[in-house]
Amino acid sequence: MDPIRRRSLLTAGLLGAGAAMAGCTTEQPTRGEAPPGGSTEFDPMDWDDVRAQFPLDPDLVHLAAFVLATHPKPVSEAISQHREGLDKDTEHYVQAHHGAEDEVRRAAAEYLDTQPANIALTDSTTMGLGILYSGLKLRRGQEILTTEHDFYATTEALRLASERSGATVRRVRLYDEPATANETQIVDRLRAAIGPRTRVVAVTWVHSGTGVRLPVPAIGQAVAEANAGRAPADRALLCVDGVHGFGAVDADIDDLGCDFLATGTHKWLFGPRGTGLLWGRSWEALAALIPTFSGGANPGAAFTPGGYHSFEHRWAAREAFEFHQRIGRGRIAARIAEQASQLKEGLAGIDGIRLVTPTSPDLSAGVVCCEVSTMDAYAATATLRADHRIAASVTPYAQRYLRFGPSMVTTPEQIDRTIEAVGTLV
Repeated sequence: MDPIRRRSLLTAGLLGAGAAMAGCTTEQPTRGEAPPGGSTEFDPMDWDDVRAQFPLDPDLVHLAAFVLATHPKPVSEAISQHREGLDKDTEHYVQAHHGAEDEVRRAAAEYLDTQPANIALTDSTTMGLGILYSGLKLRRGQEILTTEHDFYATTEALRLASERSGATVRRVRLYDEPATANETQIVDRLRAAIGPRTRVVAVTWVHSGTGVRLPVPAIGQAVAEANAGRAPADRALLCVDGVHGFGAVDADIDDLGCDFLATGTHKWLFGPRGTGLLWGRSWEALAALIPTFSGGANPGAAFTPGGYHSFEHRWAAREAFEFHQRIGRGRIAARIAEQASQLKEGLAGIDGIRLVTPTSPDLSAGVVCCEVSTMDAYAATATLRADHRIAASVTPYAQRYLRFGPSMVTTPEQIDRTIEAVGTLV
C-alpha cells in the first residue's frame, strides 16, 4: 500500500507540520544569542525569569532535574493544548495536525544547524540506539568497537546486533581514572584499537557514570583517518549516544564529526517526557526496522517508527527546541559549565570527598560525580534531601557515585549551598 495512503487511512498525524498548533514560532536568534523579538511571555535574558518557567519545588535545589525533565511553561502548555484537542475530537485533531512531526523536525534541525531530512523522531535514546545498531548493515567478520564506559542501552543494543549479524564486539578502555582522563590518551587508545575489520565505533559523548565528556570531534578525525582508502561498505561509522551532551554542550552536529547520534530530548533539553531523536549524516548504511507512517521523500522520516504515540508529547517537542533557541544554546551551555566548574572546585577542596569528574570543562559537561568517604551514594543523596533540601542522584552502574547536574534551573548561590552541605557528610 502506498505509504501516503496508509498514513491517511490511519489518520497518523505522525509527521510533522503542525501549522494548526498554537504558539507561533518566533524569529530565531543567531546560535548563542537572544532573539531580536517575538513573545514577551518571559525574559530569556533573565535567569530568574527562565527558572520561573518551571513548576519546580522552590524549597529544593534541583541537581537531578536532568534525569527525567520537568517541563517549562511553553512545553507544558503545548502538551495541555494537544491533550485537550485529542480528548475533545480525536479524529479531527489528528487530521488537522497531520504535519506536526515535520514541525518538530524543522525545529530540531534549526537547533542543530542541520537538515530535517537528517532527523528521525523516537521516544528515547534507548529507542534510537536500538533502531541504529539493529538497523546497521553489518556482515559476519566485521567488528563493532566500543568502550568499557558505555551505558547498558548501548552494550545491550550492540549485543543484539552482534547476534543478528555475526559481527563481533570488542571493547577498549579509554582512560584508567576518570578524574585524570585527557584528550590525547582517549584519542590515542581509540585510534590504536581501530582495525581493518572495524565497521562501527560506538561511543558515548558524556559518560553518565563519571561525567567524562569524550572529545568526539577529535575521535571523529581519528576515525576519518582510519577510513582513508576504505570502500564505503567497509568504512568505520562513528555512532554516538549523545544524551548527556545534547542540550548541555554548545555544538552543531556537523562539528562532532560523527555519522549517527541518538539522544533523548527529555533530559538537558527539558523537552516532553518520552521524546527523542536519531540523527544520521546519511541513511544508506541503515535498514529500516519498524514500518513508518511518515511516508514521503524525507529520508529521516523513514526511520521514525510508525504506530500511535503520545502525540501530545511528541508534537510539543517543537516548543522545547524553541524555548532553548530563545534563551540561546550557547548561553545555556555556558551557564551549565560555569556552575559545574564552581561545584567541582568546591568539592575538590573538601577532605573526605573524592572528585571523579575531570576538572577541565573540555572533558566534562553538566554531570558532576564524586565519592563520599563516610557513606555510600544512596545514603548521601538521602541525607542531602532530608537535611539540606538538595536533590541529587546516584550513578546507575556497578560503581555508585554521588551525582549532581547543574543546569539552567539552578543558580551559583545554590551551588555554594550544595558544596557546604556536602561538607557536612564527612
